[in-house]
Amino acid sequence: MRIAVVGSYGVGLTMRTSHFPELGETLTGGRLSSGHGGKGSNQAVAARRLGADVSLLTTVGDDAPASAAHDLWQNEGIDASGVLTVPGEATMTGIIMVDDDAENRIVIAPGALDHFSPEDVRSHAETIEAADALVVCLEIPMPTACEALRIGHAAGVLTILNPAPACPVPSEVFAHVDVITPNLTEATTLLRGHADSVSIDDDSRPDLGGETPADANSSPEQLATTIHGRTGARVVLTLGGDGSVVVDSHGASRIPPVPPTRLVDTTGAGDSFTAALAVSLVEGEDLHTAAGRAAAVGAHVVAHDEVIPALPYRSDLSDRLWPPVGESTASDAHL
Repeated sequence: MRIAVVGSYGVGLTMRTSHFPELGETLTGGRLSSGHGGKGSNQAVAARRLGADVSLLTTVGDDAPASAAHDLWQNEGIDASGVLTVPGEATMTGIIMVDDDAENRIVIAPGALDHFSPEDVRSHAETIEAADALVVCLEIPMPTACEALRIGHAAGVLTILNPAPACPVPSEVFAHVDVITPNLTEATTLLRGHADSVSIDDDSRPDLGGETPADANSSPEQLATTIHGRTGARVVLTLGGDGSVVVDSHGASRIPPVPPTRLVDTTGAGDSFTAALAVSLVEGEDLHTAAGRAAAVGAHVVAHDEVIPALPYRSDLSDRLWPPVGESTASDAHL
């Protein structure tokens, strides 16, 4: 099974503290660590550890973090031949704060990622076209994400959009999306737009338009159903500790959570969920089963520190939810 990931790599600088500072407040006693990050790279590593052959397309700077990233991908067995170096630019850096409740706040300096262009994606179109599934996130420029999805859809590849971080997405893009995996914040952002469609090259990017049920009275099922109705894509709306909502042509259903053994750090949980969903779908599981298996991976991740060390290998997971490679539980499965 072959998965192509078009997304981001960045250095994650994590500060752990008892609570998030208020405006003007200075906290002491924090614990600083650094490690690999970026949603695209996280998803690539997660999918690889779950048994997929993975190719990653992204851009990095000509700096030490980029060298460390290539070491990571080589060690993980990820095809990084599509990773481009942007001279004179820094590799993306994310500043992450994590409090004692395992919640996080993140600020990103894109650096080299701002130079990741649709032309870069087109120059590696064969990598996408040869994949069984394509995973795209939105830490890269919107036109680049859209071009990757267009190429994948035209080639008959299963296209999965993780619309994170939250930002409006042009409505015409969804013609190229098979599955979308927002959380609640991303779901409401997708639905909070203007009535007019714009070109994917326009950075103003109004989105799905129309009346929006994205208010305090909207249930997750309503949000997910509305996204499905407006985009035509199957939807897996993640709800953290409350599980997820799956919507396809058969309607909406709630997928129960997999309780973690402990709650340490939620950073990377969404990335691992999307990667695990992609692997499960490529293996032939239906969307509901795939969402349940992805929840097991997310539960494993939040019980461990940092992201890359937390991403599980298949052997770390229950055989009931994650059978060994080649022993899928699917029957009459479909993508």
